[in-house]
Amino acid sequence: MYKPDIHSGRLKVDEYRDNFADIHPPLSWHEARMASDRCLYCEAAPCITACPTHINVPSFIHRIATHNIDGAAQTILDANILGGSCARVCPTEILCEQACVRNKEPECLPVAIGLLQRFAIDNRSENHHPFTRKASTGKSVAVVGAGPAGLACAHRLSRFGHDVTLYDAKPHSGGLNEYGIAAYKLVEDYAQKEIEFVLGLGGIHPQYEKRLGKDMSLDTLRETFNAVFLAPGLGGSNSLGLSGEHCQGVEDAIKAIDRLRQTRQLNTLPVGRRVIVIGGGNTAIDIACQSKRLGADEVTLVYRRGAEDMSATDHEQAFARDNGIRIIHWARLSSIETVEGHLKAVTFTRTQINDNGLLKDTEEHFHLPADTLYKAIGQHLLEDCFAQCSEPPAIEAGRIATDMNFKTSLDNVWAGGDCILQGDNLTVQAVEHGKQAALAIDRFLNDERG
Repeated sequence: MYKPDIHSGRLKVDEYRDNFADIHPPLSWHEARMASDRCLYCEAAPCITACPTHINVPSFIHRIATHNIDGAAQTILDANILGGSCARVCPTEILCEQACVRNKEPECLPVAIGLLQRFAIDNRSENHHPFTRKASTGKSVAVVGAGPAGLACAHRLSRFGHDVTLYDAKPHSGGLNEYGIAAYKLVEDYAQKEIEFVLGLGGIHPQYEKRLGKDMSLDTLRETFNAVFLAPGLGGSNSLGLSGEHCQGVEDAIKAIDRLRQTRQLNTLPVGRRVIVIGGGNTAIDIACQSKRLGADEVTLVYRRGAEDMSATDHEQAFARDNGIRIIHWARLSSIETVEGHLKAVTFTRTQINDNGLLKDTEEHFHLPADTLYKAIGQHLLEDCFAQCSEPPAIEAGRIATDMNFKTSLDNVWAGGDCILQGDNLTVQAVEHGKQAALAIDRFLNDERG
């Protein structure tokens, strides 16, 4: 009988601990002071424009330099209520730090904005909540999805005095921060600690394991609440469309990361000896690196186009190579070989760009044995969430269509986060969606009060 080489306990206990420790240790007070002294406090700071939530970067760094840590944290949180997690997972190398004017100096590094942001949030005083609610407006809003967009929207609406009911299909809030980010990026249950802080404002009432389209309908929410904000994320994983795709050993990368994030004893988590990852985004990088850190011998990431076409940043790609991940470009998975219902091997076809700029197959193929294959080829909106709805919102290119104020085609429904077309599916952009939608909803509710 064929048995794939998939086992738990491949490493010693202390190796698991070291492999999943914080990959970006926090700055010490001395390091933070040194880093803050490098900021030039530009008047028209490009780092502010580069930040999707428009944090006043020079302002909070100046407050760190003058030992006003609470003031620095307040500046960040006013713009981005999830500033702590964004400081850890944001691709600052292509956002604020890429825009830093220090990059224009020969052989000079940008100001360590992400680490300084984390320093301010982590070291703020915790004896009081930095925000208070306005008097109750008597208006209520349903927020569907307790990920970054939903949390940001709920918090801002509660600050305005509106009552918010926060629904999520999962047992906990957090969305991708809780279930989909590599474990070494958000350590020590940070996502839940941040959520406790957000909910500490009051006026936000979580309802977990409530799935739109199953446990409630959009019609009911629209009738019950004055406004609705939809942020369900992208719950469906794209298919390879190949025979054998549903065999044992082939799995969605997001589900695997979810399982890893919810496992406290990592030595009990099975991992294949030879792992193949299909995809070119951050999820592909995350599952590849985590598989290697769980004890996989060989981890190969295969992408159908070139390195410059991958949505994973250059920084993430370099991180994968540093973790011993082999990256193969210009190859497409063409067949899956199984034995007795188990994955055994995969075959790839080499690809290239034709004269019209389109991707095409070549006559060259190669074969790789595999115990586990992870699919990280994107996700899609589960439109069955509107199955019980008499009037669903307009859908465009497989996502919820919105205007620039995040309003859908329905008169009292807004949407944000991964489920809409705006942005690049970054946590920080989802936070901005939620914040801006909350401002639009507040204007709508104020007009209603007349």
